Amino acid sequence: MSGAAGDTRMHFREALVELEAQALGGIDMVVQQLDRAMESAAHQDVELASFVIADDDRLDGRYLEVNQGILSLMALQAPVAGDLRVLAALLHVIKHVERMGDQCVNIAKLVPLAGHEPPVRAEVIDRIVRMGQFARSEALQCKTAFATRDVELARDLVRQDREINRLNREIFQVAIAIGDDPDTREWAMHMVLVARALERIGDNAVDIGEQTAFVVTGLFREFSDASQLNGT
Repeated sequence: MSGAAGDTRMHFREALVELEAQALGGIDMVVQQLDRAMESAAHQDVELASFVIADDDRLDGRYLEVNQGILSLMALQAPVAGDLRVLAALLHVIKHVERMGDQCVNIAKLVPLAGHEPPVRAEVIDRIVRMGQFARSEALQCKTAFATRDVELARDLVRQDREINRLNREIFQVAIAIGDDPDTREWAMHMVLVARALERIGDNAVDIGEQTAFVVTGLFREFSDASQLNGT
């Protein structure tokens, strides 16, 4: 390889590493947003919820930056098969990261709808908090799995996702049986939507795990357990 070609290749690799770091760094931003969204939902903190909504612009900016960087790198260079897989996977990863951020915003937007002093029920909030903990864990785990190219760690996301899905079903069942008080039922329905947003965060984490397997194997396959209605 000539000196010029070698330099070009080195610059390409450096740019690819930087783009991956930016994309995965977006997951840290999601975790920060999720922490605040869960705090606002659990304690009916309308002011904190407004910060979550306002801060989504940072995550959207990260998405645009990484997306444009990937497309520019693909246009200007001729990546080999392995690098092309990484670039293709990162396009999916950053999109899933952006969607996870959107779900945090969805949670935050539900907080003021419930009012400042809603009729909170512990059996619902406890499950919401546990779902949030699993969603946070999944987000961090999918980041580690992709960064280390650990397919088994990526597949393990399905295990946690089953727990999120189970809690989501429980919250729905509790909500529909919660009683006849209109205010309580309205609050419970809002919590059902919060649970749905958390479930989607888990799904996107699994999707990032699937991209890890694609980078390593060159084949894309859904982690089948994650899509089975009776297995999650």
